[in-house]
Amino acid sequence: MIDIRLIRETPDVVRENIRKKFQDQKLPLVDEAIRLDAESRAVQQEANNLRADRNKYSKEIGFLMQQGKREEAEATKKKVTEADARRAELEIKEQELARDLHSVMLQIPNIIDPSVPIGPDDSANVEVERFGEPAVPDFEIPYHTQLMERFRGIDMDAAGRVSGNGFYYLLGDVARLHEAVLAYARDFMIAKGFIFCIPPFMIHGNVVEGVMSQTDMDSMMYKIEGEDLYLIGTSEHSMIGKFIDQILPEDALPQKLTSYSPCFRKEKGAHGIEERGVYRIHQFEKQEMIVICRPQDSMDWYEKMWRYSVELFRSMDIPVRQLECCSGDLADLKVKSCDIEAWSPRQKKYFEVCSCSNLGDAQARRLKIRIKGQDGKMYLPHTLNNTVVAPPRMLIALLENNLRQDGSVAIPEVLWPYMGGTKELR
Repeated sequence: MIDIRLIRETPDVVRENIRKKFQDQKLPLVDEAIRLDAESRAVQQEANNLRADRNKYSKEIGFLMQQGKREEAEATKKKVTEADARRAELEIKEQELARDLHSVMLQIPNIIDPSVPIGPDDSANVEVERFGEPAVPDFEIPYHTQLMERFRGIDMDAAGRVSGNGFYYLLGDVARLHEAVLAYARDFMIAKGFIFCIPPFMIHGNVVEGVMSQTDMDSMMYKIEGEDLYLIGTSEHSMIGKFIDQILPEDALPQKLTSYSPCFRKEKGAHGIEERGVYRIHQFEKQEMIVICRPQDSMDWYEKMWRYSVELFRSMDIPVRQLECCSGDLADLKVKSCDIEAWSPRQKKYFEVCSCSNLGDAQARRLKIRIKGQDGKMYLPHTLNNTVVAPPRMLIALLENNLRQDGSVAIPEVLWPYMGGTKELR
């Protein structure tokens, strides 16, 4: 959510940003926000004037009573009663206008960074750099679930009977490899100076509203019936939410957390759920990283965070590339974002495994996270998040890139300690 002062003072900048995101249907929201803000401030001013008048009248009544001017005092009391009634009406109006303005502001996208490429959708995303040499072996690579089935490592049929599409059972060595990847990712981030965290897996609605756009909320989040609780779609939600309504001292920055959690997603929309495979599913596990920092440091952290993902994947012999997200592919809260994509030898193309985002001060403004500077002044921090690893997709990349012609899979050396010394799957 952007600062209302930006809309008041430079509405054309906000409109141009909306056009760059190819969301022209949202252009009327700028005028609506200006109207509601002006009306809200006028109502507040009138209410403040009435409060000042009440104080003046109260003193006047006391003076008139001391002078024995009862009739004049009663007439002034009547003015106070009328003013109180009007003030009560204005306070209700203030609340209504604040609610309506907040609703409009939630829909206006954040101002994107000037470096973001302009384009309508993910087809305009830009490859920036490749890491590792993508290779295609001279033998056939099965579909990833078929590959897992060779090791008796997955049961999609049983999961379908129990839960439906978008779920799976992982078994045996494949399940162990899944946990090994998570454990390795945890230790990898701890070594980078991040604090390991296991967060709540359910959060209140005001936290959901604070960390994500309304569109994403409707298409992703599962609501707990009868309660103000949602299952998290990623642990970023509860980790950023940890700081809601908090004032942090500047010397406590940056806050660096890495967290494990299950993730639950409806996956509505264009992509939908696969009937086979574990690429897009309703439930998965993930290691995440978040940073809360000073505004002037956020782009440096953005650069560091996506490079952590590259380093992690390359340590497991998986070729990757960085893909810069264009304006039309950015969620409304994001200032800048990139995907890290892993090479799929079977598909002969890259696919998304990590997403790194700088959200500026949008989440901090929504959640009222503030920093007290050395000079005593308050300001909003910037928040960033990035996937460390999401094993269902990681498993696809790991198995395909480490498959041998004889059907065995080489386990990357960094995972051996987490696999009890096992160096290959057969």
